[in-house]
Amino acid sequence: MTGRRIVILTGDELRHRYFTRRLAQDPRFTVVLAVCEGAEKGLSARLARDPDASELQQRHAAARQRAEEDFFAETVHYLPDAPNVLRVPKGDVNTETVVARVLDAQPDLLVCYGASLVRGVLLDRFAGRFLNVHLGLSPWYRGSGTNIWPLIEGRPHMVGATFMQIDAGIDTGPVLHQIRAVLALGDSPHSIGNRLIRQMTQVYADLIAAFDRVTIPDPVQAEGRLFRNADFDARACRALYDQFGSGLVERALDDPGTDWPQLVKNPALGKGQGA
Repeated sequence: MTGRRIVILTGDELRHRYFTRRLAQDPRFTVVLAVCEGAEKGLSARLARDPDASELQQRHAAARQRAEEDFFAETVHYLPDAPNVLRVPKGDVNTETVVARVLDAQPDLLVCYGASLVRGVLLDRFAGRFLNVHLGLSPWYRGSGTNIWPLIEGRPHMVGATFMQIDAGIDTGPVLHQIRAVLALGDSPHSIGNRLIRQMTQVYADLIAAFDRVTIPDPVQAEGRLFRNADFDARACRALYDQFGSGLVERALDDPGTDWPQLVKNPALGKGQGA
């Protein structure tokens, strides 16, 4: 492998392992370290601790796990892991030990997907060289679970991914590029999300490879909302599946998209990178 040296900051669930292994196999850059935080604060773990979690919420979490296995397990099984993986508890990305390992790896870029909010030394040291992907379309949907809320609100065209530079806020850094999810008849919330993750991984790799040509486009001027994990309660989960039961995907496939908000497109990536 050749080219730019990158450190990945991510999680350790199946979708994150897929992401890490796909990037580690890309010949256009070299993954010198992958810091993978545990899943002890993930959806399944949170619901297991929540006495008010509904049966539908539990089924939703179980279905997400099964869908990730369908989409990612085979790739994860056959692709080798990154050559240097550091697995740590959730939230440890800002500890002195992790920061020291990242600095010792001497990366050109930090690449984040699904890690805890990064603060302090890494933000300062890698200003302008710290990329993040937010699974949601910012600024409209920021925070947690932000590709579930457009589905709950009946706006599947607002499911997508936002590639940005990291700053000290929550999904507030300069936006570099955005993509929309691709829908298909028979989709569930999980198939939409997992297909988007596969699409996102390829676009992210292209963004890393083209980093020297990447510019910061004009920002989108729009109001949005910050979502928290706790917002996805039993009522929200029921509303999600009511939308799918009432033909959400079918309506979306018939929507010509003439009134959809314009997304940010980076010229460095060329045409065809996302809907």
